[in-house]
Amino acid sequence: MILTLLGHVKQKPEAPGGDQTERTGLFGALARGLLKTRKSLGDGFERLIGAHARLDDAFMEELEEILYSADIGTQITTRIVEDLRRDVKRNLLKDTTAVVEYIKKELTEILIKDTPQERPDEAIPKPFVLLVVGVNGSGKTTTIGKLAAKLTANGKKVLLAAGDTFRAAAIGQLEVWAKRCGADFVSQQEGADPAAVIYDAMAAAKSRGVDVVIADTAGRLHSKVNLMEELKKINRIIDREIPGAPHETLLVLDATTGQNAVNQARLFHEAVGISGIALTKLDGTAKGGVVINITETVKTPVKLIGVGERAEDLRPFDPAAFVAAIFSRK
Repeated sequence: MILTLLGHVKQKPEAPGGDQTERTGLFGALARGLLKTRKSLGDGFERLIGAHARLDDAFMEELEEILYSADIGTQITTRIVEDLRRDVKRNLLKDTTAVVEYIKKELTEILIKDTPQERPDEAIPKPFVLLVVGVNGSGKTTTIGKLAAKLTANGKKVLLAAGDTFRAAAIGQLEVWAKRCGADFVSQQEGADPAAVIYDAMAAAKSRGVDVVIADTAGRLHSKVNLMEELKKINRIIDREIPGAPHETLLVLDATTGQNAVNQARLFHEAVGISGIALTKLDGTAKGGVVINITETVKTPVKLIGVGERAEDLRPFDPAAFVAAIFSRK
């Protein structure tokens, strides 16, 4: 539903490939944001194809290493290489230059399969409650701020709830974003009960006619049990005050942490049942393949990706455009 609110819902995903998309400014910005991953994969494939004339065992082994280096994941890499070997034996692929298009198609299909599309006519509850979770340092508070900026720009009345009461910096940072984009703001002092803040926010949202509530939460991974129990308590309070809410639980992950991000996704999904993922800092890593790894491992869609510091650099995730961008050499 968050993509519907942001006004970025399509009737169906784009077809694999990138020629048409590459002619748009949006694609260029995405490709620039994924520069490190593009360089890692593109350079790797250029070396691979330049060094091998045949699709033999040596080619397959080096291909595996390239896919591993992008953090695409062991299971997915193994499956792609096994499928490639099978198609080579069937004479469906005969030369090394066809491999890039083959892998682009495979990765796009994986992402589209695990990225359900929101309906443009989907009814949006009011107030719509978005619960945002994630560990400290993942970019959670900044992501909330960018979302609030986008939503207020779209004419939505937004309320930000400072549920991370364990860090004064998180409360202050969220308040700055609220003032910057004209959103309402609910908080208490540092160290207050996070559930009490969320309760106040739900009451304020109903009384003020708010369209969207975005609730921040603590992210102290060093105390996993307490953290997850606190999130469950917050969930119960939200549902009690606004039945059926939260309508979306968004997990924010730092792409630069690689496999740790996959583990975090699994942990949070088991505890609170996340409905979507925002993957930040993709511009800071050569391991952008972690998007594919997370989507396939947790079976939860990546809905938003961050490829820069500006609010507009937090963008809806488009599987076909993403794969085309990480293989683009322009």
